[in-house]
Formats: sequence, structure tokens, C-alpha cells
Amino acid sequence: MREEIPNALDGERVDRVAALMTGLSRSAIASLISDGKVTRNEERVVDGSGRVTEGDYVAVEMPVEEELTKALTPDESVEFEVVHEDEALIVVNKPIGLVVHPGAGRNDSTLAHGLLARYPEVAEVGAVERPGIVHRLDRDTSGLLICARTNEALTYLSEALSSRQIHRSYLTMVAGCPEAPTGTIEAPIGRSRRSRTRMTVTEDGREARTHYEVLETWQHPDPASLLRCTLDTGRTHQIRVHLRAINSPVLGDSTYGKKDPFGVGRPLLHAAEISFLHPVSAEQMHFTSEPPADFSDALDAFRAQNPDVAPSSWR
Repeated sequence: MREEIPNALDGERVDRVAALMTGLSRSAIASLISDGKVTRNEERVVDGSGRVTEGDYVAVEMPVEEELTKALTPDESVEFEVVHEDEALIVVNKPIGLVVHPGAGRNDSTLAHGLLARYPEVAEVGAVERPGIVHRLDRDTSGLLICARTNEALTYLSEALSSRQIHRSYLTMVAGCPEAPTGTIEAPIGRSRRSRTRMTVTEDGREARTHYEVLETWQHPDPASLLRCTLDTGRTHQIRVHLRAINSPVLGDSTYGKKDPFGVGRPLLHAAEISFLHPVSAEQMHFTSEPPADFSDALDAFRAQNPDVAPSSWR
């Protein structure tokens, strides 16, 4: 569907124009914008709040009926900790086992459903199946993530994420120890040809860059290390894939790594720190999160068996 903008719509938001053209909701249009299916003058629209001008041509690639995503149902039973909220955004401390938004194999009881129950306004923010979600964490990764309460905040934060202006730091325990105490892993990541649910380092993958720092190294019961990792990019399973590539797989990671010696049963990976500029006030925001009990218990167990290693401070 392609239409020329008349004088009556001059200066209107492009997402409102697309909604008027198609009869779809603003949230459905936001989803199409995220998927690159809305253009203005043959250029992809990335910000739904942009304004159109008389004579512009707006085109919307309409999905077939079965592709239209149904709105999510709020779910008050979803539990998560809110560490900060204001009129523009929410910072969540995601627990282990909580899926961030619906996807293959999980269509209910996600963080997105819980957000809708606490913050109904996010139903109109971004894609309908991931309302307000700026970035995600794997189901079994705990820690901090940002959610937006307005489309303006979502656009700002998404662009800040893409331009690497959001700092994210993770703690993880790995088998063995990287050769260098600090380093950068720069290797493209793409989907495995052998298994579509796995990612891998591949020449035709997307750019990916992970920085790491060794905080502690232990020898008992098996060689292992505590690392801090920071991300320049946010590819699926990035830290897990990159650490495996340098022969230091995440403990407890049955997909890419090795079982941990304490039977925790999940990848020992925690999003411990996040900082960014506020989308409205431009104030520097900084949040930290202590690792959950299973991570802390494993860390204490390693330290107990390696008393000669000085404990580090991850902050």
C-alpha cells in the first residue's frame, strides 16, 4: 500500500499516517516499522514519531492476516523486581527463568505480559508482541534491562543501544581461564546451519564485539574463572558464543558450555550493571544488581575451595 501525503496530513506523525492508511492500530504499525515494512519516499522509517510533508510518499508492506499479531493479555501473576520507574522508562531486575517476550515455544507469562499488568500504557509502545521492550535477556540470564513507557523513550533508547551509548556489564563464571587477563573478542555471530536454535561464530554473521576482564581464577575443584563482560553489540547468546570461541565456556551452559560443578542447572550469567542517559532529562542513570542466590552460592563455593585467591570486587 502506497499513498501520497495530502495537505491535510502535512506535519502529522508517520506512524499515525500509516495507521490511517491501513486501518491498523498504532502498536501494529510500530511492529511493522520495527520489521522495516514502512517507508517514506523509498527510505525505511526507523522513527514512528517523524513528521511527514505534503507530497511525501508513505508505503506500508501489509502482512497477510495470519501474520497480524494479537495484543497480549496482561498477567498480574508475572513476578519481577522494578529497581527504577519514572514517566519515561522502567528498569527491571529480571529473575531467572522469566522469558522477556513471546516467541517460539512461549506465548504467555512473559515479562511483557507482566509489564502490561503493571503499566497498561506500554500496550501502545513499540511492537505489539514486545511492548516497551528496549532489549532482552535470555530466559536463564538474570539481571537488569530497560523498558520504555513512551514511544519517544523507546526510539531514543533503541537508538542509544544501536550507537553503543548504553553500557551493559555482565558477571559470569567460566571453565578454565582466558589467556589474557583482559581482552576483546571480535567475531561475527550468526545462526548455526546445524541447529536453528543455536548461534555460532561464522564469517557471514553479524558484527559482534565483547570485552572481558578476569576478576578471579580458581584451580579447585576444576580450573574456572570469574569474568566481567561488557557488550558493544547485542547479538543473541553473544557472551556465551564468544566465550566458547576462546575455550572459556560459561559454566552451567548445556548449549554452548560445560556443566557447573555445583549443579546450578543454568548458565552462570548475570546482567549486573547498566548505565545510560535519560531520554527526557539527559541525566546519567546508573544501576547495579547483586547476583542471585545460585550464582552467589557457586561463587562462595569456589572461594571456599581456593582460599589463597583474594576475592575481587565486581563493581
